Amino acid sequence: MKTKVVFLDAATMADTDLTPLQLPDVALTLYAQTSTEQLLTHAKDAQVLISNKVPLDADAIAALPKLRCILVAATGVNIVDLVAAKTAGIVVCNAQGYAGTAVPQHVFALVLQLTNHIHSYHQAVQQAHWSQSAQFCLHLHPIEELADKTMTLVGYGDLGQATGRIAEAFGMKLLIAERPDATELRPGRTAFESAVRQADLLSLHCPLTAATERLINAKTLSWMKATALLINTARGGLIDEKALAEALTTGRLAGAALDVLSTEPPPAEHPLLSPSIPNLLVTPHVAWASRQAMQRLVGQLAENLQAFMRQQPIRQV
Repeated sequence: MKTKVVFLDAATMADTDLTPLQLPDVALTLYAQTSTEQLLTHAKDAQVLISNKVPLDADAIAALPKLRCILVAATGVNIVDLVAAKTAGIVVCNAQGYAGTAVPQHVFALVLQLTNHIHSYHQAVQQAHWSQSAQFCLHLHPIEELADKTMTLVGYGDLGQATGRIAEAFGMKLLIAERPDATELRPGRTAFESAVRQADLLSLHCPLTAATERLINAKTLSWMKATALLINTARGGLIDEKALAEALTTGRLAGAALDVLSTEPPPAEHPLLSPSIPNLLVTPHVAWASRQAMQRLVGQLAENLQAFMRQQPIRQV
């Protein structure tokens, strides 16, 4: 009998080729989206669920007695109640390293927009301001060099390390923040508060957990230089979004660029979607989503599925 596998939100993979998941011993069902109300219907009788962002809490897990494995189509697994899954004997596997090129590339796309104002200058050209300039160039926004500035990384896994390598290629000084609650400094780490205070760029790459929720809050923001930039391509819940909006609006922080928000998709009245907030860039959680990264992700899902079916799970969390 074939293993029943259900992908709850396959549309998150856009036009990525999903045929690697169509294994001979698998009965695969793809749902573009799954709402909370649809979850138990879509997941009924599934032995394996694949989910990118559909939450699987304790109640859902308890209501799915045939479920044996959850494959998270991402690295972060905060969508799954891991305690409930473990209690129910359900294997949970994630994807790892698939966006190791895409996310750091997006980090610096955001950084360079903040420092070089590419879009603003392009708009100025489109609006004929350059054509009307009294000189050969057009000075509208100050441009900052990255060389000799300090980038502080919060989180130093694969993505943090890859981002750090690019920062060093720009000639930046690199600091790796120790965990805020650490009693000892690991080699190569800088105490959290000190690392935040020294940062010209603060880039977040840590998972969202109970310990890191709203890690960047009013107090943390008060430590940052007024000239500093904040970059978040990890999880929106790492930031107290109202505090960030206030810091940007009052000029307490020079700028921020975010690829993630605490609620996705965000409501129209989200505090960080106000067009009046200066020096803020928001992209719609696409840092991970290069064509190549998405295809690598599908490949890892297929590997995880095959390994589970052999009763030798890999990338288990």
